[in-house]
Amino acid sequence: MKINILDSFSEKLDQQVEYIAQDKPEAARKFRKDVIAKIRGLKQNPFKCRRSLFANHDDVRDLVFKGYTITFRVEDEVISVFAV
Repeated sequence: MKINILDSFSEKLDQQVEYIAQDKPEAARKFRKDVIAKIRGLKQNPFKCRRSLFANHDDVRDLVFKGYTITFRVEDEVISVFAV
């Protein structure tokens, strides 16, 4: 399974990391690393995450991580991560 991280997600993640880095730069780096690791972990079973609260489709899912909701779509063999 392939993971496609869309620009919309990358931009929002960058903004959040910059915000965290204002007080704790090390925590910001760890947060980014941990988020990416969780997303990569979706390859094994993307449907283990709950059905999205923001879309009425079975293929759109929410990964909840440290209070943040990461929304992604599963289509064929591609996981598209598009919102945080």
